[in-house]
Amino acid sequence: MPVLPDSNPPEPCDPADPSLSSRHPEQLLSDVASLPALPGVYRYFDADGAVLYVGKAINLKKRVASYFQKNHGGSRIGHMVSKIVRLETTVVRSEAEALLLENNLIKTLNPRYNILFRDDKSYPYLKITGTSSSENPGSSFARVSYYRGAVEKKHHYFGPYPSAWAVKEAILLMQKVFRLRTCEDPVFNNRTRPCLLYQIKRCSAPCVGHISEADYAQDVVNAERCLRGDAQQVMQVLESRMLAHAQALEFELAAELRNQIAALSNVLHQQAVDNVSDRDVDILAVKVQGGRACVNLAMVRGGRHLGDRPYFPVHVEDAVAVYGEEGEAGPAASVIPSVEAQVLEAFIAQHYLQVPVPPSLVLSEPVNKNLIEALSIQSGIKVSAVHQPREQRRLWLEMAQTNAVLQLARLLSEEGSQQARTRALADALDLTLDTLEQLRIECFDISHSAGEATQASCVVFQKNKMQNAEYRRFSIDDITPGDDYAAMRQVLLRRYGKLAETLREARMTGQTPSGTGRLPDLVLVDGGKGQVAMAREVFEQLGLPLSLIVGVEKGEGRKVGLEELVFADGRDKVYLGKDSAALMLVAQIRDEAHRFAITGMRAKRAKVRVDGGKLEEIPGIGPKRRARLLQRFGGVRGVALAGVDDIATVAGISHDLAEEIYRALH
Repeated sequence: MPVLPDSNPPEPCDPADPSLSSRHPEQLLSDVASLPALPGVYRYFDADGAVLYVGKAINLKKRVASYFQKNHGGSRIGHMVSKIVRLETTVVRSEAEALLLENNLIKTLNPRYNILFRDDKSYPYLKITGTSSSENPGSSFARVSYYRGAVEKKHHYFGPYPSAWAVKEAILLMQKVFRLRTCEDPVFNNRTRPCLLYQIKRCSAPCVGHISEADYAQDVVNAERCLRGDAQQVMQVLESRMLAHAQALEFELAAELRNQIAALSNVLHQQAVDNVSDRDVDILAVKVQGGRACVNLAMVRGGRHLGDRPYFPVHVEDAVAVYGEEGEAGPAASVIPSVEAQVLEAFIAQHYLQVPVPPSLVLSEPVNKNLIEALSIQSGIKVSAVHQPREQRRLWLEMAQTNAVLQLARLLSEEGSQQARTRALADALDLTLDTLEQLRIECFDISHSAGEATQASCVVFQKNKMQNAEYRRFSIDDITPGDDYAAMRQVLLRRYGKLAETLREARMTGQTPSGTGRLPDLVLVDGGKGQVAMAREVFEQLGLPLSLIVGVEKGEGRKVGLEELVFADGRDKVYLGKDSAALMLVAQIRDEAHRFAITGMRAKRAKVRVDGGKLEEIPGIGPKRRARLLQRFGGVRGVALAGVDDIATVAGISHDLAEEIYRALH
């Protein structure tokens, strides 16, 4: 989180102060007193070694000492300071370096009292290949494609785009106007006649020579200029070329250019970018309500509005409370940013660490100028930020603000309904809980295809939502194919066998396990009496309480909403009702376990059926040779049916390596 310059900060704490010595370790106070008066980043740790807070300061000595000057009472900052047992600092050369290091550490360490934005996935790009190779004729004709991952200098990338849909729309534009190819090189190199895309005027068929390399290269240049926002200039060039062909009585060529101009004009009209002077802009709008926040990021690339994406930070209440009481500039600071500004600054600082920053930012809240300067230094381009935009920028910002409000309302509604479902289930099963967020449910399901590739899944529900990071899959072996009861027995033993031992040791030592080291409050199994009976046997064997086990038995006709709950401890079946919020939560968790199991089963089955891993396991076979073999013989089965001499005809495969491949596949 960015900081403001210190203003009359308090004197450093004295480690000899008895009131401080009683609350904090002597080593910590000694470290605070010995800090240098230099810019840097500080980290606070608790007794378990967990990071509590990461901050930056222009003067480390004055800033860190401000935390230990007084008793903060029962406030959030008081709770944080009372937990601090250790301090780490890093001295840097400037405030910009401190800002970048601070937010790198926030994203890496996930401290409890910082606003944290988590990136669920990378941004997609539109990629245009830009190299030619004698070994690969297709690379002479650039290909346009959807791309995620690290960029390479030899190719051209456009974006990032806020969604896969936005990239696909841009690719469709490239096909409609410039007819660039989208097929992969192996397909391109083996075509003998044009594909369907040529017939519907979405490709110029360079694979079979229907367009020269020079003309295709010109189309690529025009496409790239259009993606950069030079569509009007491209239109002028195409019009001049069309007139030149018409004057030379080359009417067919002139007609082709006329059609291309019409297609491009139609696209420009649909996207209404004629009067937009901005090329690359990010529009950021923030909304805070009910302890939650949403930052809506809208993207303009090449003068075209590509869409937006919402971000929801965590730790907002704790981080804002710490920031608001102390202020990153110290207690004497006269100006403390609003909550919305703090959230927006945290997003900007963390988001653009890994994502290219455009030259213009349009913001719904004013932010620290030092933050924008740091972005400019980091990116190597001049970044400007506008808080109160006009004209087209104002319209973009209003749209982003509306979307931020709608997205946050949706999130609060979903969280509210999920909490209601959790409360309904806890009441229906008489579960004793201090808070609803403590409720931990683990659900198991078995999936296989006629006994083949049996997989078991375990999904976790806690804190009123599914915890994807704690999902687990289990490959089930050494059972009779199709025996679901044996599979259920195996997965429960593997999941709770070691945990039962840990719990016995904890009872002997008086410790209290937490997280995955403690039993869930509920163990759901997808099935009726048979699966529940097997789970009961496992829990009796491990000495675990039977009251945890609940089976989800399908109702008459296997109709949704008629499910009944079956208990392992002898209680009667319970029918919650078709419209019960508790049943909705049980069905949600059960369905997620089924989805997770079946996707794992399908992946395992596909690998087993095609022996997809065998070729890669052969020494000397890398991705390129494997691709050549699969292309030549149509798959691993085709390679297995080929003889040694046939395999040796593939480029890069010697006779000795061909023999090795043959032996491995037989």
